[in-house]
Amino acid sequence: MTQPEVTPKMSPVSFLRDVFGFDAFRPGQEEIVDAVTAGRDTLAIMPTGGGKSLCYQLPALARDGVTVVISPLIALMRDQVRGLREAGVEAGALTSGNTPEETDAVLESLREGRLKLLYMAPERLASGATVPLLQRAGTSLIAVDEAHCVSQWGHDFRPDYLRIGELKRQLGVPLAAFTATADAETREEIVQKLFGGTQPETFLRGFDRPNIHLAFAVKDSPRRQILDFAAARRGQSGIVYCGTRAKTESLAKALSEAGHSALYYHGGMEADARREAETRFQREDGLIVAATVAFGMGIDKPDIRWVAHADLPKSIEAYYQEIGRAGRDGAPSETLTLYGPDDIRYRRQQIDEGLAPPERRAADHGRLNALLGLAEALDCRRKVLLGYFGEAPGEPCGHCDLCDKPPETFDATQPVRMALSAALRTGESFGAGHLIDIVMGNETEKVRQRGHDGLPTFGVGKGHSKAQWQAIFRQIMGRDLMRPDPERHGALRMTEAARPILRGEESIVLRKDTIKSARSGPKVRAMVSEEDAPLLSALKAKRRALAEAANLPAYIIFTDRTLIEMAETKPSTLDQMARIGGVGAKKLESYGREFLAVITGAEEEVHPARRRLAGREAGSLYDRLMAAQADLHRGPDGMEKPMSCSAKELARVASAKPRDMAALERLIGPRHAERFGRAFLQLLEDSSEAS
Repeated sequence: MTQPEVTPKMSPVSFLRDVFGFDAFRPGQEEIVDAVTAGRDTLAIMPTGGGKSLCYQLPALARDGVTVVISPLIALMRDQVRGLREAGVEAGALTSGNTPEETDAVLESLREGRLKLLYMAPERLASGATVPLLQRAGTSLIAVDEAHCVSQWGHDFRPDYLRIGELKRQLGVPLAAFTATADAETREEIVQKLFGGTQPETFLRGFDRPNIHLAFAVKDSPRRQILDFAAARRGQSGIVYCGTRAKTESLAKALSEAGHSALYYHGGMEADARREAETRFQREDGLIVAATVAFGMGIDKPDIRWVAHADLPKSIEAYYQEIGRAGRDGAPSETLTLYGPDDIRYRRQQIDEGLAPPERRAADHGRLNALLGLAEALDCRRKVLLGYFGEAPGEPCGHCDLCDKPPETFDATQPVRMALSAALRTGESFGAGHLIDIVMGNETEKVRQRGHDGLPTFGVGKGHSKAQWQAIFRQIMGRDLMRPDPERHGALRMTEAARPILRGEESIVLRKDTIKSARSGPKVRAMVSEEDAPLLSALKAKRRALAEAANLPAYIIFTDRTLIEMAETKPSTLDQMARIGGVGAKKLESYGREFLAVITGAEEEVHPARRRLAGREAGSLYDRLMAAQADLHRGPDGMEKPMSCSAKELARVASAKPRDMAALERLIGPRHAERFGRAFLQLLEDSSEAS
């Protein structure tokens, strides 16, 4: 077979700078790139946002021939192709979403030997024409993204991934498999099914994502908690994961009614509606998606600034993978996971009523226990999370809610023994509500009818309030000391782990939970300093305008991380702009001058007005008004004539804090008030309530 003529080989490092605009590899990337470039079979387990795609894109450029990338989602493939083309790389995709013209263009590029990366879905491997096509094209490498989809026990299982091993044998080429999270069992499945049982060179990279802030909160009016969390991050892209399809729809409606741009996504939607939601999320700044876990695998949007869970995920692996969709550009990002006793009961029931064999159910309970241990942790959450994945960070991270504000704890040995005793003395036949009534001495009709007011444990826990007992029982379930029994309608049954505590052989420390602490969500993190915020908003507005004109997702122009570096370093020449991370040669040529104009203009026009507000509350309010204005620069639908207030007008609004539309109109005029008034007044009201 004759290899097509391709670009002469170069070092992957030269492509890293010239094509992608990065001066150095991220930790762990270089060794993987070297192994793949050398043609060694490779399995890389890397954290989401750790730069997996570069680990096969760079070798594809450095090697002769075509690299075939097997990827699970059309939206992901199309976006990666667009991003590569923007960077000056010949790439294409063969998907069911292609027009005939798009398919013809890809096939022609293959025939002419110009294509370096060819993306396709695993389902295409079922076609008998695929292997001959790839053989004629001179395929020299197979890259498999989301390799855990080969695992039949995983919720992302794709049967057509099982065809990849045969494809490797038929083409006789090396294979590089990538995934963000895979336990030992899944890794073994990947080796067996993709590599034919022959151990590839394996890289297990650190799981830490230091730019992501971790936080959990006990459910207390959970819809309000989610709405408050989103309101504090207005204008930022986010995902809210929900346990049911119905909740995605109701929560998306509530977010929309609260003034957010929001939509829902779940597996029960028509395929066209799902594709439309995926496309909108990839393209639009500041969009929130309320979704089930059907949404997310393969989502490559790097500027998702937050991920919230309205319900407890099913395992610690699922939690890690889902929060990993935030901050893939390395910029500051946040998470919030809500949970309560009902979540724990529901997840236990899911496992116990599943069709998996007993040993698998036991392993799933263990994974859930690990997540509950993280939720009920007493100190640094990152240490708990990384410890589960086999890493041992030394010091507390200083970057989670428990490091921000360590919880109060108490010796709970006695009340836990009371709870266990009450369960045993009632035949382990009742739920937490009835057991709480017993230990508190509440003479309910149910208690009297069953004679439980005569138990030795009746009233022994009067020293704690009902809310405190609810927190104790939730933590008991979270520590897996008691489990709901599916054969007794969810009655709490003691586990073996509880017996040493009941016998007085072990003690236990729990958190002093209060409703107040449950309500105080994680603090909002600023992406840049107060002084640089107006410039960052102006750069985002320019990026949005260019993306709309080119019909591209905004992050394909530049990621948030690149714009943050621009705002902080303020390059004034193209030479300086070229040193910004993420500004490769092609993007410098395409966009460099336009962003330089924003930076030099913003320095002169915006900063003097902003500087006069330094040290005052009006300063941060000015920044929020500037960001809101940038979002509405072309109207709420992005289709209207551009409009903006001057820096002086924004400074007047921030200082005067008008309370109604009439007062706002006097400051910025009726036309500007019509475009921006509602958003400005909402910001002013939020600021007033916060202070």
